[in-house]
Amino acid sequence: MFGPFERAVAGRYLRARRGERFVSVIAIFSLIGIALGVATLIIVMSVMNGFKTELLDRIVGLNGDLSIYGSGAPISDYDAIAQRVRQLPNVVSVSPIVEGQVLLSAGSYSAGGLVHGMSQANLRALHEISDNIRAGSLDAFQGDDAIAIGATLASRAGLTIGSHLTLVSPNGAATAFGTIPRVRAYTVVAIFDAGVSDYNASYVFLPMQAAQVYFQLPGAVSLIQVMTQDPANVATVTPQIRQALSGDRLRVLDWTQSNNAFFGAVQVEQNVMFLILTLIILVAAFNVISSLIMMVKDKTRDIAVLRTIGATRGAIMRIFLMCGASVGITGTLVGTVIGIVFCLNIERLRQWLQSLTGTNLFNPEVYYLEHLPAKLEWPEVTQVIVMALVLSLLATLYPSWRAARTDPVEALRHE
Repeated sequence: MFGPFERAVAGRYLRARRGERFVSVIAIFSLIGIALGVATLIIVMSVMNGFKTELLDRIVGLNGDLSIYGSGAPISDYDAIAQRVRQLPNVVSVSPIVEGQVLLSAGSYSAGGLVHGMSQANLRALHEISDNIRAGSLDAFQGDDAIAIGATLASRAGLTIGSHLTLVSPNGAATAFGTIPRVRAYTVVAIFDAGVSDYNASYVFLPMQAAQVYFQLPGAVSLIQVMTQDPANVATVTPQIRQALSGDRLRVLDWTQSNNAFFGAVQVEQNVMFLILTLIILVAAFNVISSLIMMVKDKTRDIAVLRTIGATRGAIMRIFLMCGASVGITGTLVGTVIGIVFCLNIERLRQWLQSLTGTNLFNPEVYYLEHLPAKLEWPEVTQVIVMALVLSLLATLYPSWRAARTDPVEALRHE
């Protein structure tokens, strides 16, 4: 498509000579603009993908792919229901859970919390907890005086292994003087780090029998948590469970229903950020148009001479197409390399900037996660590259067409 003649002339035009520095400077700024736009778009989209993936893994991993609830009452025959669900295909584990809201109190510290009562075996199967024990051991997670707490709660309340955490439930015993809150102190036997600040601060785990006694649910549970082989395809498992439990008064909710609004908001934000950051590349493409128009204006006499010695309009158009495309391709490649390298080292860069500035650039209490995630989705990276190349190519069409339409007679009339 591009012959040796067009490549030689385009390369000469891209190398600025004395008196032509201004056009070259504009072309350099256009290249930098495209590179920054591509790099920023890749980085932001990767961070958004990592944020969504980490949240999905953490939230689904801790809350289960789907949950089975009783219709306004606890589930009494939970062992039989759990056994039926375990026999279904694509079901990995089934965990009956006693759940309740309490006030967590230790010394002068008090905050709201959520109690999950589970058997020791089911808590070991919850790898987001059992694989991230920071102190203590789940071997002591048994009896009626054991509790496992998060690292954030332990830090705020000053708790260590062997300390006591008091649970206060508003659903206490009714007396002549009113309802007396239920108060019970438990010994901390394990401290976990689930990787999500909200869970580390407010979730605590009790042995199943201890939770049933505390919440006055003898022989019953609040819900049954189900883990599947692929959380992304949980919609295919949910109807099977509903059909298997069709004779019972139970509700089945998967993570797409219980967290739909949250993940929908993340997806909308991701799409909006993509559109906004695309404007950076679009602005850089307009800079390519400006630099090429100035180059065509500056090279009018050269174009006329080339036309008089036999260069066709197509050859002139290809020369300036190569000039503009070179800026776009180089900027896109540089931006892609910067974006990928930045994403692969984003956590190291964050920690370095935090140590340099002394500020917290990623507060886990605000963003739920303990570290800044980034996940490169290669189809999205390819989409950004193709979009940048197309915009750069489109930006070169009009100036190249104007150059090809130059009349050599009019251009040389006053020379």
